[in-house]
Amino acid sequence: MSIIRTNAVSESLRRNRIIIEEKGRRSKLFGTQVFNDEKMLQYLTKDALESVRGAIFSGSKIDRKIADQVAEAMKGWAIANGATHYTHWFQPLTGSTAEKHDAFFDLLPDGKGLEKFGGGQLVQQEPDASSFPSGGIRNTFEARGYTAWDPTSPAFVYGTTLCVPTIFVSYTGEALDNKAPLLRALHAVDEAATAVAKYFDKNVSKVNATLGWEQEYFLIDKALAYSRPDIILTGRTLVGHLAAKGQQLDDHYFGVIPNRVLSFMSDLEKECTKLGIPVKTRHNEVAPNQFELAPVFEEANLAVDHNLLLMDVMEKIADAHNFKVLFHEKPFAGINGSGKHNNWSLATDTGINLLSPGSTPMKNLQFLTFFVNTIKAVDHYEELLRSSIASASNDHRLGANEAPPAILSIFIGKQLGQVLDELEGVSQGKLSPEEKTELKLNVVGKIPEILLDNTDRNRTSPFAFTGNKFEMRGVGSKTNCAKPMTILNTIVAKQLKAFKKEVDVLIDKKNLKKDEAIFNVLREYIKTSKKIRFDGDGYSEDWEKEAKRRKLSNNKTTPEALQIMTGKDSIALFREMKVMSEIEVRARQEVELEAYILHIQIEGRVLNELMYNHVIPSSIQYQNKLITNVNGLKEIYGAIHKKLTEGQLNIIEQIAEHISEIKKKTDHMVEARKRANTLKDLNKKASAYCENVRPYFDEIRYHSDKLERLVDDSEWPLTKYWELLFVK
Repeated sequence: MSIIRTNAVSESLRRNRIIIEEKGRRSKLFGTQVFNDEKMLQYLTKDALESVRGAIFSGSKIDRKIADQVAEAMKGWAIANGATHYTHWFQPLTGSTAEKHDAFFDLLPDGKGLEKFGGGQLVQQEPDASSFPSGGIRNTFEARGYTAWDPTSPAFVYGTTLCVPTIFVSYTGEALDNKAPLLRALHAVDEAATAVAKYFDKNVSKVNATLGWEQEYFLIDKALAYSRPDIILTGRTLVGHLAAKGQQLDDHYFGVIPNRVLSFMSDLEKECTKLGIPVKTRHNEVAPNQFELAPVFEEANLAVDHNLLLMDVMEKIADAHNFKVLFHEKPFAGINGSGKHNNWSLATDTGINLLSPGSTPMKNLQFLTFFVNTIKAVDHYEELLRSSIASASNDHRLGANEAPPAILSIFIGKQLGQVLDELEGVSQGKLSPEEKTELKLNVVGKIPEILLDNTDRNRTSPFAFTGNKFEMRGVGSKTNCAKPMTILNTIVAKQLKAFKKEVDVLIDKKNLKKDEAIFNVLREYIKTSKKIRFDGDGYSEDWEKEAKRRKLSNNKTTPEALQIMTGKDSIALFREMKVMSEIEVRARQEVELEAYILHIQIEGRVLNELMYNHVIPSSIQYQNKLITNVNGLKEIYGAIHKKLTEGQLNIIEQIAEHISEIKKKTDHMVEARKRANTLKDLNKKASAYCENVRPYFDEIRYHSDKLERLVDDSEWPLTKYWELLFVK
């Protein structure tokens, strides 16, 4: 066994659990590091507090004088909590977060120092945008970018830094981040959903999109992870033979949490609680060394910020516990990968979940309105929604032999399906008294009792209704939730606007009553969106054929999925809903394509190094030992040695064949990569990497994994799957 691998296994086996003491109630610890409403009541004047609340709830602007007051209060609170620096915390198009720390320190003219943080520093800063992905938006002479305070997401102290959530825009005003389009999409769905909700309750003045994410991840001992160059450089294992035992016994799922992991989780939850992240659920996932954390749902913008903050915190806490946390969607072959299910709904400022049925037929009609409109929106824009979760890493889940499939479909269950089927039969125009009674009492009125037993049993559906929310399961564990949430809220906003327009026409011009007009429009939507509904298993070839017949997309790879972003329909959607300009949309497509190319390029280079520097040399070394053994037996036994060395000779030949294939395919992969790099068009380049470079990965891996089975364990240099997944 190689020295690095031996030392890594030995070190991991010597680890002791770090004891984390938890005293007191979580509720008292919650939000202590957050400049939330409670802190604002203590530190802000009445005028400043009302101004900030106005910005949060109605989007009103905060003037400079008030901003100075808020900054002064925020600085005082932060310093009292141990902060020495501040940063504008933002979400560039890298998919993660970014920050530049400045001290609260400045010099007076007389040379004395003081702590300084004014309204100008709170509201806006000018970080250099030249080193962040921009998709061609900025020129070299326009490298400046601006970060602007987002008061709807509270500032927090992490470590010794006051973090102020912000948007990030270019010198010319276009969004260079994931937060700005999300905020625009949330504003669009608020306006559209509020207008429709007023059909049922005139008191509704605001609708918030809510999000509850479920973060799956792997925990690997730090020493073992650092013994694998592929894990460190790409986030996943590019080679490695399956362990004899994987997840086939289902003994890890919901099992007893290992002691070291439980300590990590306790430490993580403690830090999350202080930062206002409402973590609630923790458990073992299906694959060995795979786990999940989930919070209470929140307003979508805040939930996105909390998920990104959580991932930052997880990495730091994991390091302190001698773990490496892996967010890659498929770090290990042959066992489940990781997703980040996004549970989405809409809630009014009157406290009503619009995707939850109520106690009266009218409330159930409200539920059906938002339920059917969501289905209609996803049906029309399913390809665009698929594009929001496309990435090189998530390609290993979507379209592969793992839930969910790349085909976007909606699972609603048989009972709700029957309700929609009955509504589909509503007659056009005015309803007869009998039909109204039948609908309200026997169809719509029974929805609550239908949902009591209508829990979602299909875990393969990419978009499923789960009682009072829709669950988008295709989101990858690495993905910034802002991307799918921006698309989902935009398409629902667009659909609700169209719905209201159609209903108003029937009321104003056809003299239909409000509920009759709603039933009429919903009936048409149910008919035209029927193809997106599917209650079966998403794995089967029969479903792929059926999906093709229904004309549903099946974009299995990122280059395929991203093409829809710049289609006429997509650009028109974003422009109409004021979520993104055409320049911003095209820039994002370019950034996503570049990211895909670079990820595949890096994996190809790492695989090349693994083969030439690790796998081939160790295989030859063991092969030489076998040759020495054969020659020794030949010297002793002469001609009869062939019978005695038949096994050794066979292994020598197998090793030689696999080494030859690895050498040949690795060289071909390098040449394919060089050819792809000559292409200037990003779409063609991404397709070349996908179709001509990436297929070599599996071919090379096949021969490498065969060698792992043939070569003496003491000679194999790379930490094996059983060690990575079962050494606790």
